[in-house]
Amino acid sequence: MQTFGRRTLVATVGLLIGAAGLVDPAAAVEDDTADDVRRVVFAGNNWAGTADILAPQSFERLGRIDVVPDEMERMQEIATDPYRFAYFLAIRALIGEGHDQFVDDMYSSNDGRMLIVSRPSFADVVAISLDTQEIVWRFQVDGVRSDHMAISPDGKRVVVSASTANVVHVLRVRDGQEIGRFPSGGSPHESVFIDGGKRILHASIGMVYSPLDDPAADPTKQERRLQIVDAKTFKVIRRYDLRAALDERGMTKTSTAVRPMTLSPDEQTFYFQLSFLHGFVAMDRASGRITRVKHLPNLVPDTPREQYLLDSAHHGIAMNPAGTKICVAGTMSDYATVVDARTFERGPLLKREGGKPYWVTPSWDGRYCYISWSGRDQVAKISYRTERIVQTVPVGDHPQRVRNGFVLRSLVPGL
Repeated sequence: MQTFGRRTLVATVGLLIGAAGLVDPAAAVEDDTADDVRRVVFAGNNWAGTADILAPQSFERLGRIDVVPDEMERMQEIATDPYRFAYFLAIRALIGEGHDQFVDDMYSSNDGRMLIVSRPSFADVVAISLDTQEIVWRFQVDGVRSDHMAISPDGKRVVVSASTANVVHVLRVRDGQEIGRFPSGGSPHESVFIDGGKRILHASIGMVYSPLDDPAADPTKQERRLQIVDAKTFKVIRRYDLRAALDERGMTKTSTAVRPMTLSPDEQTFYFQLSFLHGFVAMDRASGRITRVKHLPNLVPDTPREQYLLDSAHHGIAMNPAGTKICVAGTMSDYATVVDARTFERGPLLKREGGKPYWVTPSWDGRYCYISWSGRDQVAKISYRTERIVQTVPVGDHPQRVRNGFVLRSLVPGL
């Protein structure tokens, strides 16, 4: 496994930045980073246990972080605990497609000094120094698997879903101390800080690894929730009845498991994908009603539900900051596309055979969306304006989450 400490970071980033430049003069949004940090893009390679650092403008790969420097120690712990070892093997077989899961989600600290990573197979969250590549702190979640995370706008708190414990932990970024938690449904999944960090929109997905995928068996797949949580008290202040909302829309056989989600700029409309749905829905925050449904092409009509990747027909959605375009990952059908948020007309299908697109993130300047092609070990940049792929870069084994972040400028000579 390739490592990526300070010496490699300095050499690699220094070379690439000299050629690529720091700021695109055509950027639509002014770069408001502090003088001592620079913007980058992180791509987490789940099966490899690494995170690649990409330059936002040139999309060059600047280097690679080893996020499992303690792999041998963790494996020894697991091997000597029969309970954990059984779940470790189950995660590998049922969720990891035969692979260990080392990087589910990641965020950098706002000062560009640390990368915070959830490591599902190790059931923990670690902060890794971007200077030394050593672990600064480690937090072990309840249960036996960690999952999606979200970081507060001020960068002081990170939330992480504990998949098998039906709880979400709230951690202090500087030292990894738990400062709160809140309950969830089965398999807590996606969280998003909203209202300037005052609240958290959270969804659980239930038992997506269950073989009971027929719509008639949907109630057996654990409780699914979509809820809003007070980010100060960690109390659940609202829980939406998605079953009633979907039934009212005539979608009586559609699963209530909310997958990736994105919000309108005013945060009054939630757009989200659902298990087995080729497309997405829009929900009004105030009323809880499904206001629009966008069906997208199903290019695998003969594939039985039991062969869907963790129930995900589509897994990845991101609205641009202007609220005009929505970038979508058609996971099972191996395509990406951009949908006009006003007309709901879609752009061309950007197909990649064996691509298995698995996440979408808007660029910090709002011009592009980044999409991970997990089956091809690539990350692509798609233009919201042209609705075409602009650049593609090779990364590590099975990239999933892609996040905007920061790196300390002192790691890069001359900046």
